[in-house]
Amino acid sequence: MVTSATVVISAGLILFARRELAWPVRPQESQKETVVKERGRLSFETRCATCHGLDGRGGEHAPGIVNNSRVQSRKDPELAKIIRSGIPDKGMPAFHFLTNGQINALVQYIRTLGGKGKPANMKGDPAAGAKLFFGEARCADCHTMYGKGGFIASDLTEYGRTHTAEEARKVVLEPNNFLVPRWAVVRVTTRSGEKFAGLVRDEDNFSIAILSEDGTFHLLIKSDIALITREPRSIMPDNYGKKLSSKQLDDLASFLVLGTPQPNLKPGGGRGKSPN
Repeated sequence: MVTSATVVISAGLILFARRELAWPVRPQESQKETVVKERGRLSFETRCATCHGLDGRGGEHAPGIVNNSRVQSRKDPELAKIIRSGIPDKGMPAFHFLTNGQINALVQYIRTLGGKGKPANMKGDPAAGAKLFFGEARCADCHTMYGKGGFIASDLTEYGRTHTAEEARKVVLEPNNFLVPRWAVVRVTTRSGEKFAGLVRDEDNFSIAILSEDGTFHLLIKSDIALITREPRSIMPDNYGKKLSSKQLDDLASFLVLGTPQPNLKPGGGRGKSPN
């Protein structure tokens, strides 16, 4: 008999990262600059996010570094020195084993978290985009904006702080090109023939926790699993280019970046809708 637990859990019990959507190449930056920032992101998530948080806003063990004037006012060489030497009396370890290139990539990513250098070019109507987000496009089935929406995917309320409308548009159109492993679809078949699909919310050597698209949480024991398949695709639909017009895509992207809180709007209803 399969040992598993299936419970429906509320949005408040799940902690989601807020920077799951990677950025596409910006028009004004070179491929080299994009590669450097991507390396910085991966390094930050591996070495820094545990304490400072994935979004850089701080965590249980360290303060926030986003919009922190003491951090953002420092010059790049100063930040590099702190990363290399650490702050022993504050509990920050030294990363002296990193190369200059790796530290520079980290510094550049920290600058991105601070929202510097974001182009002002903007198309679309954010109010119309809000209606799409909570209505026809059904983004709110999975995502949250301003406390409304689903809890399967990331909260996008502050997405615009570090992304441009063009970046948002490209991610909407090509989600599989900006796939982060934690948002890839996983399929599990147990030895008794039961099948589960969704996102991995926790995993260790003995168990795996999966959140299915209907908002159900499944805790499965690995010794009872026959097959685990990790699909190289996002849970996010990849057909918005066919479903939405070019103007609608611009409207949606502008809403994601500028935001226009709509307290009277309700999610369209569906997968993982958080209770009010």
